[in-house]
Amino acid sequence: MTRWSGYYLHTTREVPSDAEVVSHQLMARAGMIKKLAAGIYTYLPFGWRSIAKLSAIVRREMDAAGAVELVMPSIQPAELWQESGRWQRYGKELLRMKDRHDREFCYGPTHEEVITDFVRRDVKSYRQLPFNLYQIQTKFRDEIRPRFGLMRGREFLMKDAYSFSATEESLDRVYEAMRNAYCRIFEACGLAYTVVEADTGTIGGSSSHEFMVTAATGESAVVHCPACGYGANQEKAERGEWTRPPAEPPAALEKVATPGKKTIEEVASFLALPKEKLVKTLVYNTEQGLVVALVRGDREINPVKLQNALSGVDHLELASEERIERELGLPTGFVGPVGLDEGVRILADRSVAGLDDFACGANEADHHLIHVHWQRDVRLAEFADLVLVVEGDPCPRCGSPLGLSRGIEVGHIFKLGTKYSEAMKCEFTDEAGGNRPMIMGCYGLGIGRTVAAAIEQGHDADGIVWPLPLAPFSVLVVGLSPNDPVAMAAAESLVAELEGRGVDVLFDDRDERPGVKFKDADLIGLPVRAVVGGKSFAAGQAELSLRHDRERISVPLAEALPKLLELIDRLR
Repeated sequence: MTRWSGYYLHTTREVPSDAEVVSHQLMARAGMIKKLAAGIYTYLPFGWRSIAKLSAIVRREMDAAGAVELVMPSIQPAELWQESGRWQRYGKELLRMKDRHDREFCYGPTHEEVITDFVRRDVKSYRQLPFNLYQIQTKFRDEIRPRFGLMRGREFLMKDAYSFSATEESLDRVYEAMRNAYCRIFEACGLAYTVVEADTGTIGGSSSHEFMVTAATGESAVVHCPACGYGANQEKAERGEWTRPPAEPPAALEKVATPGKKTIEEVASFLALPKEKLVKTLVYNTEQGLVVALVRGDREINPVKLQNALSGVDHLELASEERIERELGLPTGFVGPVGLDEGVRILADRSVAGLDDFACGANEADHHLIHVHWQRDVRLAEFADLVLVVEGDPCPRCGSPLGLSRGIEVGHIFKLGTKYSEAMKCEFTDEAGGNRPMIMGCYGLGIGRTVAAAIEQGHDADGIVWPLPLAPFSVLVVGLSPNDPVAMAAAESLVAELEGRGVDVLFDDRDERPGVKFKDADLIGLPVRAVVGGKSFAAGQAELSLRHDRERISVPLAEALPKLLELIDRLR
């Protein structure tokens, strides 16, 4: 019998000063996690129960989909990452270290290199393919700004799986099996979710999909088309064709003084032009030198799309004012494409291509150009999709207006192809006796992040509202009269009966005031509650309720067990 008085569960009314989102606030207050350092948390017993329940669901569905569990080391030798080419490319999020022999290692943020290394030593023939291996293990990514508790920590628990196939068709089958398994996992958790196209990022590969738990507080924007079902995260989302405005007779290029006007809003107001008639010129640092990106004044650039358009660029950041002035000799805030140094690479968003008459920086302090025309005033060879999609943009598939909602990424699956197997010589002998690289997929699911997302999706002003499958305990039995031996014995009997029916129960036997117990009950949010004691017990009854609606039901003590089992079944 799990008694609150003997369990390590300490709630608090205080909200941590660094807790910006609901899940972080409530997990800390409900005694689920404890911060050790920035982005690093202890899973306390109450929180670990939810983690364990989710892990059991994940294992069940992964096993059913044909994946086999293993555990790989979290500390990985640098030479594997150097072999794949990611040692430098991964950036500062990779926590690097040296052992006493001065050999370099990293704390694994993911395990493509490790699994490819041992598979290439064990698997030699097409007859041994395909297979899919998975683990549930701690990862570390040295986030520049860890925040949101388990939503964006540095150390985190993740399920990652890796498949190896001989053909693209085989990869497609495994990928689809994983996609279906993920759907079953989130459905089994009782979570509302959506599946969207996503960018492959530092993992790489030909295509990927994200699984997003829908929540108003979600950190990610999700683009969707109500008409045809198209969906993508905002990093990946595309839009339909831009409407080209009617051609205008070319007016003479003119330089206009715009003293102190640097922002789009300031320039548009000063020139009495709509923002869509301005072109923003953004300068970025890359390992290939400075790159200039052009977007319409009313749109925001998508750095992921820009980086993808720059083949071979792994690091991208806005250039500082000092570097722009030092290398280009231009004043920040007044840079434009007309007359720009021919050695600087320029990419323009497709929206810019449709402008026949626009304004931009004049490459001179406190001045802008108006009546700029392509071909006549500036020639560009590179146009690409570079902007963030916004609500109302046309769908790239059917042209209907796109919608925008919020979500929390909890899973991400990738078709890796031969990115790692080619780099690391992970090959098999095919039926004709030739050597070919194995075709890989990888499939990640955030364990702690999914539990946090469940809280973001299920909470109210008083605390957590758990879905039954992820709740640390299914039922909370509150012994309302700790100094009444008869009432407490009745409460204990009810707990024992529930446990005898396989129900996991937390028994609040603390010597606390009823108000404290009810506040804590709302905070920890267990799905079903039974109160034994006080006036209802004197009347021979127990008071039952569900956390999500808190409607109280009084039943005779003898009927409490079957009624509680009925309420639990209602939540399944």
